[in-house]
This record gives sequence, C-alpha cells and structure tokens, in this order.
Amino acid sequence: MKPIIEVKLLEKSFKNRKALQNISFEVYPGEILCFLGPNGAGKSTTINILSTALRYDRGEILFQGEKVGANAARFKRQLGIVPQDLAIYEEITAEQNVKFFASLYGLRGQELQRRADEALAFVGLSERKRDKPRTFSGGMKRRLNIACAIAHKPQVIIMDEPTVGIDPQSRNHILESIVRLKEQGASIIYTTHYMEEVEEISTRIVIIDHGRIIADGTKESLKECLEEEKLYEIDVENTIGLNEDELYRIDGVKRVQVGENHIRVTTLKGIENLDRIIHTLIHAGMRIQNMATSSASLEMVFLKLTGRTLRN
Repeated sequence: MKPIIEVKLLEKSFKNRKALQNISFEVYPGEILCFLGPNGAGKSTTINILSTALRYDRGEILFQGEKVGANAARFKRQLGIVPQDLAIYEEITAEQNVKFFASLYGLRGQELQRRADEALAFVGLSERKRDKPRTFSGGMKRRLNIACAIAHKPQVIIMDEPTVGIDPQSRNHILESIVRLKEQGASIIYTTHYMEEVEEISTRIVIIDHGRIIADGTKESLKECLEEEKLYEIDVENTIGLNEDELYRIDGVKRVQVGENHIRVTTLKGIENLDRIIHTLIHAGMRIQNMATSSASLEMVFLKLTGRTLRN
C-alpha cells in the first residue's frame, strides 16, 4: 500500500533551538497514527507543520506522491483539523457552525446541508443542531468541533488532544467515532496524553523526543522489546533519603524512576529480586504503602525510550 503522506528529513528551528531534527515517517490510508512524546518533544511542531499552520526549514512533505509545496491548495482541501483549543463559534447554532466551516471548502446549497446533517448525525448532535454551543457541555463542544472538521469528508484528519477535559461518555463517543472514520477510509493523525487511548485505537505509533523520532511501529511490535522485563510500581510516604544507586546494584534491575511518593523499578524477568528491592527501600527508611507488578505496556515502552512518563 502506498502512503498518502510522506514526510522526509523534516527540520524546524526556533532561533537557536532545533525543534525537529531529520523527522521522517509515512501516513497510510485508513490508519490511526498516534503521536506520543513528552512536553516539548516536537509533536506539536510536527502537527502544526502538517496542518500547514507552520513553515518548516528543510525537508519534504508529499501528499499522494506529489510535493505539498507546489500543491498546497489541493492538500488543504483534503485536510480536516481538530485543534486542541476549540474552534467553534458560541453564538451561532451547531448547524450554522458546521455549514460555515464546510462552506470554506466550496460546499454550497443542498450538498452543504446534506453534509452538515451527516456530520452532526455522525457525532450524535442531530437533536441539538439548532442550539448554540454556549449551552453545550465540554464534551458536546468537542464533538461539534469534530463535525466541523469532517463535513467536507477529508482524506486526512489531524486531531490534537481531542478528549482533554471531557466526561467519560463523550470521550468514549469520540474514540468510537475515530475508529468509524478509520473504517470509512480516512487517515487519522492523533496526539494525546492518555496512554489508554493509544492502546485502544492506534494502528501505529510514532514516539518523538527531543525533536527526533525514536520509535515507530504497532503497539505489539513496540512491546516486543520489553518481553523480558517486568515493572514494580511502589507507593511510599516519601522518597527522601533514597539512593537510586543502591537499587541499581541489585541483580536484574535495569531502570529506576523516583518521584515524590512513587518509585518505579524495571527488572529482568526470571530474576527473583523483589525481596532485595523491598529490603533496600526499608533500609533507606521508606514506608511502603502499596505495590503492584505489571508486564510489558506502552507506558513501559515510553518510559524506557524517553526516561519519562507521558504526562511529565
């Protein structure tokens, strides 16, 4: 299958800071490509460049095999953008919002009305189409934002944190809608701070850190690198007085992350060292409150590759 978007050796700097360094990846038809990265990693810069809101310094972006630079208008017509900050008008109806944004893509008359009706039905807002968004919940506003982005039936939909700060019901509705868009053939580029969303909907994941892509694959392929590891998550009253080096001296311990009241210890499977870990913590004056063990997960992959949790 040929990619719908190809990004080649993309670079972007802000003054003396390199935000992106030789970024290369593809987006394929009918996939949900999730971008993961700590704050400041470069994912927002990448998304803004792909949505044509930001220029890049070097590199190349191709859409259906043609350079975007020379065919920017054609590319933009096939883009739907759901920004993190709501882009709707509070004082006109939901229907008028959708029709306004769809009209920017050349839709008129009965076709415009039909597409607006379809988009509102798709996000479950048909019964509220004549109401103004200022009367909506946060989740409903997010769903309206999606309707505005998809009414013109774009081939590529960019979604930047579309479920931030909404209720669980709206969140589930949005995730189900994203999967349905994929099933209809749309390519979705998705960023989120919620690892469970990536687990649920992604077909492929790109992890970016310090302006570079450090991993690209399915959640299954990314987890393979951790099949020989397990993670101990330990809650303590506080970690004052803990020397991480003491934990690293324990046989099998690969990584240690210490927070204010939380310790993560990644260790090789097959090596029985939990008793030594507990003994080391107690000897350091730690009062253990809770402990859990987990096997390979995307959170562990992310922690191993970046040294940070996703929300740090």
